[in-house]
Amino acid sequence: MIITLKDGSRKEYQEPKAIIDIASEISEGLARAACAGEVNGEVKDLRTVLDQDCELNILTAKDEKGLAVLRHTASHVLAQAVQTLYPEAKVTIGPSIDTGFYYDFDCPPFSREDLDAIEKEMKKIIKKGAKIQRYTMPREEAIAFFKEKNEPYKVELIEDLPEESEISFYSQGDWVDLCAGPHLMSTKGVKAFKLLSASGAYWRGSEKNPMLTRVYGTAYGTKEELNDHIQRMEEAKKRDHNKLGREMKLFTTVDVIGQGLPLIMPNGVIVMQELQRWIEDEETKRGYVRTKTPLMAKSDLYKISGHWGHYKEGMFVLGDEEKDKEVFALRPMTCPFQYYVYKAEQHSYRDLPIRYGETSTLFRNEDSGEMHGLTRVRQFTISEGHLIVRPDQMVKEFKDCIALAQYCLQTLGVEEDVTYHLSKWDPDNREKYIGEPEVWEETEGHIRQMLTELNIPFTEDVGEAAFYGPKVDINARNVYGKEDTMITIQWDALLAEQFDMYYIDEEGAKKRPYIIHRTSMGCYERTLAWLIEKYAGMFPTWLCPEQVRVIPISEKYHDYAEKVEAQLKDSGIRCSVDHRSEKMGYKIREARLARVPYMLIVGAKEEEENRVSVRSRYLGDEGSKELAEFIGAIKEEIKNKTIRKIEVQEEK
Repeated sequence: MIITLKDGSRKEYQEPKAIIDIASEISEGLARAACAGEVNGEVKDLRTVLDQDCELNILTAKDEKGLAVLRHTASHVLAQAVQTLYPEAKVTIGPSIDTGFYYDFDCPPFSREDLDAIEKEMKKIIKKGAKIQRYTMPREEAIAFFKEKNEPYKVELIEDLPEESEISFYSQGDWVDLCAGPHLMSTKGVKAFKLLSASGAYWRGSEKNPMLTRVYGTAYGTKEELNDHIQRMEEAKKRDHNKLGREMKLFTTVDVIGQGLPLIMPNGVIVMQELQRWIEDEETKRGYVRTKTPLMAKSDLYKISGHWGHYKEGMFVLGDEEKDKEVFALRPMTCPFQYYVYKAEQHSYRDLPIRYGETSTLFRNEDSGEMHGLTRVRQFTISEGHLIVRPDQMVKEFKDCIALAQYCLQTLGVEEDVTYHLSKWDPDNREKYIGEPEVWEETEGHIRQMLTELNIPFTEDVGEAAFYGPKVDINARNVYGKEDTMITIQWDALLAEQFDMYYIDEEGAKKRPYIIHRTSMGCYERTLAWLIEKYAGMFPTWLCPEQVRVIPISEKYHDYAEKVEAQLKDSGIRCSVDHRSEKMGYKIREARLARVPYMLIVGAKEEEENRVSVRSRYLGDEGSKELAEFIGAIKEEIKNKTIRKIEVQEEK
């Protein structure tokens, strides 16, 4: 067999060879650093024996996929340490994640002191350096094995597998776990790790199941990389929208109201209103007409669209189909409502495209374990739109939707923070989707070609499409590295048939339109969270809840300060006067902590000359300016939605 390595070189073998042995042959240093092998693009255990021609890449902790294997092994070391210290703890699952790893246990919650003790035990396990070995059992034997060990969660996992399954295990010394792998060759490979926190998590993410204790940790190939990560996490905590958003009085949450139902406070409403007015005005410029549709509908509507069969578990259903004459559901999307706006009158081919826009409040029954601040909520508002187009208009209109999304990203200053994804169907999971394979292949091909023509780098994600069509997802990561979808543009060649939507073509015949489902900026709540973290709360001036604070140097100048305030407000600038009898230094620090972009200091000279002394977070002391000059400059900054570079270090 011929093994082609990453650098293009080839190795020829007369007999099967394990990946770890090939790595050793290349160099002992590579074998020591190896975490896994990538065989024809698929990550494989180092113990895997190769017996046919293939491409092989030896993965180390410097590779993202190799680091994931190291972290997976760290999660097993964590589980062994927990069961050593707490023998009654039951193990469940422990995967690697983008930022590290976690393991869920059925046991009482852990304190920080408990985590420190578990870390200490993990170090002992790593120091012993037990070899990690893989072996398999038939399904029934595996069930009996874990029943004897009194591990009910493992039994449940195995029972969910097909009867003919062969179950794989990994052992490290006397400790054994159910796992598909891959893993390192020994526990000694986990050289730099840290347990970060413990929290609650429902078994399999459902609040109907037991609450477990989840321990989060992270691991890297070197201590230097780990320390760098910890420092980044400390900075992330300072930018966390959950923390800053509450400090800045943008939003709050209340237990008696419920998870995923944030209260947007006056400051937060100002930011969201600015975003909404901007988006609605921009859409109008681009030919959109606006609709306003109900927040709920009968189940009949969702049955026509297919959401009832494909998405019912994610909806808030009002009523019982077996008992009630009519069952309603809060809407998880607006598309079927806008289809009936279209169907309310007949349309000619000349009428198309029709671009419907709506600022839509939606409801989705997310699992409680998934709730997080403003990024994962149960009620949210989006800049939703649906374009009804002729097939020959589809590509141009789709590109225009991408252009609108890019304009929004650029205006907000986040265009460099996103990644583009072609979300495709999964042909091996036909029940999830409607339509024939040919339609999916054609529509995915169109999107692939468009992204290529637009020179937009993208990845392809199988199984992430909507049930009725492929889409472009524009994603961003939060401060902790978790990726969320911010903007979506979907190609739909199928639902017009289900809703009997048509237009009259040049020859008087009925033809089915295509539909584009899209958001221009996405979810307002999630965007607010994104901007809080992006700017550490120091929004561009046009979005700031308070844009200017007037600070008189003493009570004698309160009247002039109020005169300045009145002129600012007449010019549409959000401002206030600090009347407090505090020292100037304290007032200035308070304004900085409130993240107000401009402070106007006024005293005798300013009053006499109708001027203001300007201090900004951008340049610091900007000197004395005529009030009219300052108002003109800030109005221009707000109108143009300028993003000014902060050159002065803010006081913490």
